[in-house]
Amino acid sequence: MTEISGPATDNAHKPRFTAVLRPHRSLGRTGFIVLMSAVGAVSFGAGIAFLYMGAWPVFGFFGLDAALIYWAFKRNYADAEVFEAFEISGDELIVRKGGAKQEMREWRFQTYWVRMDLEENEHLETFGPLWLTSHGKRLQLGSFLGSGELFAFATALDKALRHTKRVAAAEQRS
Repeated sequence: MTEISGPATDNAHKPRFTAVLRPHRSLGRTGFIVLMSAVGAVSFGAGIAFLYMGAWPVFGFFGLDAALIYWAFKRNYADAEVFEAFEISGDELIVRKGGAKQEMREWRFQTYWVRMDLEENEHLETFGPLWLTSHGKRLQLGSFLGSGELFAFATALDKALRHTKRVAAAEQRS
């Protein structure tokens, strides 16, 4: 999910641009419960059938399969709690990355010096990765986004950076 608010105000104390990027997950809580119920029922039913045939060890493997599927989905949901937050305020771009079990990290860039680099694979007609570069340092953004979402975000961020640079140049001339 991407939440973006565009250039709102040029007040130095209020953000000119904010965005929060989060990975998209199509299976909600209800879908997860239905899926795990179905997997559990099929595994239990098949396990009982093998138990009656005398292949009792197979029953345990069906339970193990269901437990591994449950663990994989829970891990996927935990990974979905990561986020990247962006804020342009004054002449500074602030990037924050974090997640449920990750310590939040923060990077600050001067908007005048920061450059964006969105790599394009012309053969596959896709975009990515997106990099911020400033003073010899690079930071990858939106690694969990699809190509179209990454392009849309890069376009919005580029527009906001250009707007901020124009406002700063106009303020210097005044």
